[in-house]
Amino acid sequence: MNSYKIKYLSFLLLLVTGCQNFLEVNPKGVLSESQAEEPEQLESFVIAAYSHMPSLGFGDTHNPWIQSVRSDDAYKGGGGLNDQTPWYEMEIFTRVNPNVGNNDGPWYRGYVGISRANTALRLLNTVEEAEFAMKEQRIAEMKFLRGWIYLGMKLRWKYIPIIDENTPTDAAVVEQIPNRPDDMANDLPIWDWIIQNFEDAAAALPETQAERGRPTKYAAHALAAKALLFRAYEQNDRHQVININQETLNRALIHVDAVMAQDGAQFDLQPDFGDNFMIDFDNNTKESLWEIQYSIDDGTTDGRINRGNELNAPWWSPYFTCCDFNKVSHTMINAFKTDETGLPDFVNYNDTEMTGSQYEAYFQDHAFDPRLSHTAAIPGYPFKYDNDLLYEESGSRAPFQYGYFNSLKEQVHPDCDCIFRPFYVMNALNEKAIRYAEVLLWKAEILIQLDRFNEALPLINRVRTRAANSTPRLQKPDGSLWMDYRAETYQPGLNCNWTKDFAWEALIWENRLEFAMEGRRFFDLMRWGLLESVMNAFINKERTRFDWYNQGRFTAGRDEFLPIPQAQMNWSRGAYQQNPGY
Repeated sequence: MNSYKIKYLSFLLLLVTGCQNFLEVNPKGVLSESQAEEPEQLESFVIAAYSHMPSLGFGDTHNPWIQSVRSDDAYKGGGGLNDQTPWYEMEIFTRVNPNVGNNDGPWYRGYVGISRANTALRLLNTVEEAEFAMKEQRIAEMKFLRGWIYLGMKLRWKYIPIIDENTPTDAAVVEQIPNRPDDMANDLPIWDWIIQNFEDAAAALPETQAERGRPTKYAAHALAAKALLFRAYEQNDRHQVININQETLNRALIHVDAVMAQDGAQFDLQPDFGDNFMIDFDNNTKESLWEIQYSIDDGTTDGRINRGNELNAPWWSPYFTCCDFNKVSHTMINAFKTDETGLPDFVNYNDTEMTGSQYEAYFQDHAFDPRLSHTAAIPGYPFKYDNDLLYEESGSRAPFQYGYFNSLKEQVHPDCDCIFRPFYVMNALNEKAIRYAEVLLWKAEILIQLDRFNEALPLINRVRTRAANSTPRLQKPDGSLWMDYRAETYQPGLNCNWTKDFAWEALIWENRLEFAMEGRRFFDLMRWGLLESVMNAFINKERTRFDWYNQGRFTAGRDEFLPIPQAQMNWSRGAYQQNPGY
């Protein structure tokens, strides 16, 4: 299953620009840049860049679930507080410093990917299009991949050194490239460089791609819109939002509208929300604009499976062997509740408690948005829609610290032939990195911020309508539903007063429910300038449920970003500036 996609040749290259001196020595059996003379060889360097994409999330911060743990979506999980302590420190924002574990690896891994893209770009720029007809398209693809990696690094560390295909490859030069030059007043130039990568890609990429995993023009438009949306919320050096730039929002809107011009034709919401998280729908929906490709039985030793999620399957014998990380928080479960109008309760949603392991009354006494059952594995309810496989409390290793709710979206049915389980459990389910639902909500956000909030209403309602209709997989064998599912649309004058402030609250909530456990929430709160208030309210509430949160506190002006890893600070020999508070 998922055996083709793009033919990854990960053994071809390890080309890391200036990370270690030993990389200046040409290893045996590896194609060097000086040997790339034919178009087929150029393609090998392009494929090498693609081949690194599945590795970005391996055990480190690039994996989306780590961002869920840093938000109010999730708890770390696992065998206890001492199981992967760095992530525990990150989730309570305590004892995080430049030497914290699981932080240097993703920085290094990101620049490996950037180096591969830059190497391909250097070589592509040396040939004429008459010699290599795919030159401009491949350049666009490499700029897209490079922009994607830089976007993720920008969101995690804020100030990052820009290294492109024109940067000398000598390590002595690269190590002196600052992450924040002395004349850089703020981070907007970094945003502009990332945005330019996506805009260049959008201008040259085709509308469709025959080979799965290659980005299209519309994927590039979408990521340009995303980067512009973040750029619009301008920050000071304490990471506070000091201005929402209307011109930048309008630029983002142009890119969103370029994607939405294909609404109903090339792009649409899937009829059922759950389609997005089933392997049968990999590369097979109108909702997905671009997917990171995973595979098994593809000719490589273990397949290009998703090692970044290898800790997240339940500890549930005999179905899964490890490791129960990424637990849905009680706050997140409560967020799916709906009131008597079928809308979220923005204010009082988190007042309900689940005592001990007694869930039956809780889930019978309340109504829920259907997306809950697509997002969380709940004891007594079907695992991955299988009425003959009810999830059990035994799947949780440390329920006294993390509860019983497992993240479901990244999981597959235990019988799937897409699983690789030497002990840790990995699967080949693609990561849908850009969904059309996100594009719709980006447009709603832009319109609200431009005081066009009435135009945002049908966009938000469109997402809610799909959620309400996503119940066919949530039926018992007799056709009845497992829970009381309610998700009504916003109807001004009937169940709400659609002011700008209310529209903004609805937009925030819709993002929260639609992308729960997908690693979006922390960055959304960062963009909106809401991290301190939301995360400290979350920590204060959760410490009444789990005493280990007593050590937690979000410190504004520091915890919005991770520290620049100390190993990188040392390597740069003073060229890098550390983030505030570290």
